[in-house]
Amino acid sequence: MLNSLLYIKYPSWIHPELFPGVPLLGLVRWYGLMYIIAFGTAFYILRKIQREGALDTPDSKTTEDDIFSFIAFGIIFLLAGARIFSTLVYDTSGLYWKKPWLIFWPFDTVTKRFTGLAGMSYHGGFLGGLIGMLVWCKKHKKPALKWIDAMAVAIPLGYTFGRIGNFMNGELYGRITKAPWGIVFPRAETFSSSLDWVKEFSSSIRMSLDGARLVNLPRHPSQLYEALFEGLFLFILIWCLRKKKPFDGFLTACYTIGYGFVRFFIEYFREPDADIGYRISATKDAAIYTNTSLLNLSTGQIFCLMMIAGGILMIFILAILNKKNDRNRKALQ
Repeated sequence: MLNSLLYIKYPSWIHPELFPGVPLLGLVRWYGLMYIIAFGTAFYILRKIQREGALDTPDSKTTEDDIFSFIAFGIIFLLAGARIFSTLVYDTSGLYWKKPWLIFWPFDTVTKRFTGLAGMSYHGGFLGGLIGMLVWCKKHKKPALKWIDAMAVAIPLGYTFGRIGNFMNGELYGRITKAPWGIVFPRAETFSSSLDWVKEFSSSIRMSLDGARLVNLPRHPSQLYEALFEGLFLFILIWCLRKKKPFDGFLTACYTIGYGFVRFFIEYFREPDADIGYRISATKDAAIYTNTSLLNLSTGQIFCLMMIAGGILMIFILAILNKKNDRNRKALQ
C-alpha cells in the first residue's frame, strides 16, 4: 500500500509495569520478571547438563542441590557486579562515588518512590558472576573450569529474556533508522522539525509532522538484535559445542569471545548513553543518534574488545596447559 508507514509505532499497551496503576501489583515490572525467567532458564539448562553427568568427577556426583547453590551464589555476585558497574562506570553524576550506600538503595532519592535497582551493566554482571562462580567452586572444592563451562552454555538463552525485558521497558534502543522495522520508542530523544535533515528523514519514511515542533524518529530495536544474536544464536552455537570441547574452559572462552564479537558490532546500531557518548571518537562532537564512523567507539565496545582479547588469551593459555598435562599423563603411563 503506497500510503503505508515505513516504520513501526511502539505498542501503546506495553508499560514497564505488568499491571500499571494497580496497587501493589503495579510494583511488578517486566524487567524484573524477565530476570526471573532468565535465571529459571539457566537453572533448567544447568540441571540438564548435570543429568548428563558433565559435572561429575571420579570422586563425587553432582546433585540438584549443588546446581541450585551454584547458580544462587552466581546470581548474587552477578547482580552486585551489574549494579556496581552501572552506577560507578556509566553514571556521570558522581553521586554514587560520593554516596556509595545509594548503589543498592531501591527508592528515588527525590520522589522517594520505589524504583527497584534501575540500571544494570552486562559487563559488570559478567565480571561479578564470574567471581561468584570461582568463589563457590573454591569453597565447595569443585573443578572451576568445568562448572563455568556449564554456565557458559546456560547464560545465553537466559540473556535473551533479559534483553526482551529492556525492550518492554522501552530502553537501550538503537540509533535512528529508515529500515521498515524501525520503532518509535516513546522515551527516545526528539528532534526539531525545523531541521532540514529531519524533514527529509520524516518524508522518506512517510511520517507526517502535523505541525509538531519536536519529532520522535524510529530507532533500531537493538534490544531485539541482542536478544537474537547475543542470546539465541550464541546459545545454539555453544550448546552444539558442549560435547566437543577439547579441554575444560574452552566453552567459557568461546562464550566470552562470541559475546564480545557480536555485541561489538551490534553497538554500531545501539545508541550510546547521552551523558557519556563515545569513549573514543574519530570526529569531534560526533552525533550519537546516527553512525558516522566505525572509529567512534562506545564504552560497551571497549569492554567487548577486552572480552575478545581475554577469551583469546584464555584459549591460548589453556591449550598450552592442556598439552602439558597430556604429556605428563603419557609419561606416567
